[in-house]
Amino acid sequence: MAAVDRWAGLPERPERGPSAEDPPSPPRCTTVLPSRERSATTPGQLSRRAVIAGPLVAGVTLIGALWATREADVPFRDPDNVAAKYLVLVGLGVVVMWALDIVVRASCRTGTRWPSRETLREVRRERWSWKRGLAAAGALVSFYVSYLAYRNIKSMVPLLRPDDLFDRELANLDRAIFAGQDPWELLHSLLGTGILGHALSFIYVAFIVFLPLSMALALVFSRDLSSGLFYTTALSLNWPLGALTYLLLPALGPIYAFPGDFSDLPATKAAELQRTLMSDRLEFLRDPVEAAGQHIAAFASLHVSMIFTAVVTAHLLGLGRRVLITLWTVLTLSVIATVYLGWHYVIDDVAGVVLALVAVWLAWVLTGFQLRGVPRLRRGAATAKAT
Repeated sequence: MAAVDRWAGLPERPERGPSAEDPPSPPRCTTVLPSRERSATTPGQLSRRAVIAGPLVAGVTLIGALWATREADVPFRDPDNVAAKYLVLVGLGVVVMWALDIVVRASCRTGTRWPSRETLREVRRERWSWKRGLAAAGALVSFYVSYLAYRNIKSMVPLLRPDDLFDRELANLDRAIFAGQDPWELLHSLLGTGILGHALSFIYVAFIVFLPLSMALALVFSRDLSSGLFYTTALSLNWPLGALTYLLLPALGPIYAFPGDFSDLPATKAAELQRTLMSDRLEFLRDPVEAAGQHIAAFASLHVSMIFTAVVTAHLLGLGRRVLITLWTVLTLSVIATVYLGWHYVIDDVAGVVLALVAVWLAWVLTGFQLRGVPRLRRGAATAKAT
């Protein structure tokens, strides 16, 4: 009964091989997103750099927001408690995933659908030490502190750069790239302005779900939490980097600069959001102190930068082929949606790609995460050392 001996923790008896009478071995536990990820730490260890990277980004972004609001003479705030609500909702989602992670791993360990309480406690102690829990919670809170600070900086752009808009220049650059044609008009003529408008609107708005979901999955289900902290830090860095581009090159976007070009599009959730954002902007400009804030900015596209950050990180961690195909598909459709719906110029999306690469690089520097699981990087590093 070799299998029974294994379950009981006894030495296996080698006198005979397995027979049909032996019960099946319990299934092996695997991560939800299988990968080749490895770092310098084991799953039970976390480097100090990886843990403090997220709070450091949040602190720097917060300082920038306090400076921006002070310069604009507008109080720092969380309009409509949006950041706080997101933090609570995503936090609850992470707790649910945390419980699911423990149940699934305990079930795999025992080979039963409903593991015992003792097994659940054992898995929780092994998988989720208080240090790991605090590190994951700290990364999540830091992400939304960065988001709150980013929203404040974004609101101050028209006050810090009054009358400075570069929509005409960005549109001319797009036309130069597309042989004198507006890329959104090319998409309208190619895809039409009917049912695909609704589909692309859904894809654009779904970003609100994609972002926290991907972050929660990374923090909870990563075999090594260092990889989840690396990804969350990279996402957090997009907030201050994006806010900086808004200040450097203020722009509204095609839907606001050339509204007539989008008059044939169907009434969608994205179109409703665009009208709401412009109404909020006008109200904010009339009374910056009392109004909730304004959140219109085109250059660079944070939709693209955030999703491309997920794509690059997935490649660096060696995630499965299906995950990579899904992420590339989401990125491609999102790029099309941003231009088709008038949120961004093509050059905004290009800038978003560059922004993501900078964010990933800075996250690597700050966290010290070592991507040992990427064969090409290992070979490249070995070649560089040899030369």
